[in-house]
Amino acid sequence: MIAKVLIQTLDLNYEQWLEYRKKGIGGSDAAAIAGLSPFKSAISVFIDKTEPKSEPIDSERMRIGRDLEDYVAKRFEEMLGKKVRKRNAILQHPEHEWMLANVDRLVVGESAGLECKVTNSYAKKQWEESIPPMYELQCHHYMAVTGLDKWYIAALIGNEAVSIHEIKRDEEIINYLINIEKDFYENHILKNEMPAPDGSSDASDLIKMMYPDSDASETVVIDKNEYIEMVNRYDQINELIKTLEKEQELIKQDIQMQMKEAEKAIISDRTVIWKTVESNRLDSKKLKAELPNIYEKYTNKSSSRRFQIK
Repeated sequence: MIAKVLIQTLDLNYEQWLEYRKKGIGGSDAAAIAGLSPFKSAISVFIDKTEPKSEPIDSERMRIGRDLEDYVAKRFEEMLGKKVRKRNAILQHPEHEWMLANVDRLVVGESAGLECKVTNSYAKKQWEESIPPMYELQCHHYMAVTGLDKWYIAALIGNEAVSIHEIKRDEEIINYLINIEKDFYENHILKNEMPAPDGSSDASDLIKMMYPDSDASETVVIDKNEYIEMVNRYDQINELIKTLEKEQELIKQDIQMQMKEAEKAIISDRTVIWKTVESNRLDSKKLKAELPNIYEKYTNKSSSRRFQIK
């Protein structure tokens, strides 16, 4: 199987490249659709693919990752004695054209690709033991699109080590990805239907955007038994949160009593910091009382919907 080329990317700027990525589902979308990404939700994928004016998400962390990709690829070559090359194109599955791939490198002389990652030192233990599931799905997505037999993943960890893993092609995982991605593309992206809420902040933000204002004259009667169970469970969770927060506060207080004036404590391989931090705060009540005109001038009214169960 040979992947098709959607577009050559050598002459595309970053914004143009992002627009072409909207034409299908990419490797970094796979784990989000499967519910295995801590950074991205299925709803954020839906917004990205369907909202024509959505602002491209970029951060310093993402920029650093792109800039260090060449270094990680070079270290991979040095450590394993292999050669890699860039594939400056957005690739497309020959049958499932909504499956796209922006691969970091292809391995010369092998039916294999390379994914380069940059992460912090806190992830060192996880990378030493195994590959984070979200990245394993990403690599299988690339194998699905390209037809290649395996994928290497090299991660620069906290600027102190490079961890390399090999992922062999698994047809069961690939078929699973094709099925869930097809369902997502056909039933949500093409139909412009929002996926079911998943508890993510993306879902909350989208719901607030869709329904920003309440109508006091309108009441909805929800008579499904499952929602009675949901309301009861909501109450249980609130009580559980209160119990856990109290337990958490007790633990904090016990440790603080041991630390006294000390700014730092060592507990096994953990470090506890209890540091004095100075901050400036605006006394809005005093400002309103003494300089009401200035207070009014710089006060903006905002509205939001408060959710309560009584």
